[in-house]
Amino acid sequence: MMMEAKAAASLGKPDVTRLPRATRPVDPVCSKAPGAAAIARLSSRVYLPAVAWTAVAAVLVAYGWSTGFGGVGFARALSSLHAIEVGAPSLVILVAIVVAERIRPAQRRPLVARGHRHDAVLTVFTVVVVAPFVTALGLSFTELARQVAPWMVLPHSTGPRWLATAVIVVGMDACNWLAHSANHHVRPLWRFHELHHSQEDMNVFTVFRTHPLVHVSYLVALMPALVLVRSGAVSRGALVAYATVTAFAHSNTNVGFGPLERVLVSPNFHRVHHRLEGPQDVNLGFVLTVWDQLARRAVFPTAGSVGAPTGLPGRPLCVEQQGDRPQHLRVLAVQLTAPFRPMPPHVRGRTARTDEGSAR
Repeated sequence: MMMEAKAAASLGKPDVTRLPRATRPVDPVCSKAPGAAAIARLSSRVYLPAVAWTAVAAVLVAYGWSTGFGGVGFARALSSLHAIEVGAPSLVILVAIVVAERIRPAQRRPLVARGHRHDAVLTVFTVVVVAPFVTALGLSFTELARQVAPWMVLPHSTGPRWLATAVIVVGMDACNWLAHSANHHVRPLWRFHELHHSQEDMNVFTVFRTHPLVHVSYLVALMPALVLVRSGAVSRGALVAYATVTAFAHSNTNVGFGPLERVLVSPNFHRVHHRLEGPQDVNLGFVLTVWDQLARRAVFPTAGSVGAPTGLPGRPLCVEQQGDRPQHLRVLAVQLTAPFRPMPPHVRGRTARTDEGSAR
């Protein structure tokens, strides 16, 4: 020990063994309790809020599975979802929108641009993998809500059925707006939503460019249908129409709705939400623009915003446009695991709103 002290002195370094205990340097990990130190080490390897969010989804699905999903046929529910996503009417509509993208594009690009191909891969992934997961989530959440809060289901109304259906659709859109806003302002949720905003080649299939676990936050949109289940229900046709407006809003089309944009979301209106420069926590509506106007988050399109580039500045998330050759499966794997990677040290102390603004 004396030899080490002399060697340290000869090199001009302080001998920490001779410093008073209160002034000796302390290892930040060792200074914590064993449990806190273990969490600190783990958080340096994985983003714990993302793991917790995954656990919530797993517990919810396990609950639904244990109850037989409330007696609702899983296969039938999945078939209904597939019919809405890729049924014959939906496929005809998607093809029509692709044609519109070629006739009146917001940005001119090849039909098989990298972004288009990657979103096609994500569409297949959604239909094959994500749809069963979303079906299980929805059935499980509905059954849990019925068991925990049966009082929320209102008695049958004597009013017209179409009115109850309209209230459900409007309420569902309002809940989607709230969930979407949360995805932009809550850091753990943003990390799952970030994939959707990374698209630099917007197209109609970008609507399927979502992380599977982002759908947990949108379960709240099921509440209006649950509350009014005895008075009305949204038909499959109405859900296809709702999905059509949402998909069309993501398309690479230079289309505005004029005065109707005070009510309905158009492609030009929603493109402002995805643009590369400027805030992206605006124009959050799925179908109706009224929620953005009420929250003072509406930014109506201009001639300059129509063809504006989209994506995330600095590419904080791996995207398919990087590299000399497209590697869609590798990029997809990286994108799906990205929310679980530890937060970079330079952004850990920021709020979700600040981070997102700087990332954009």
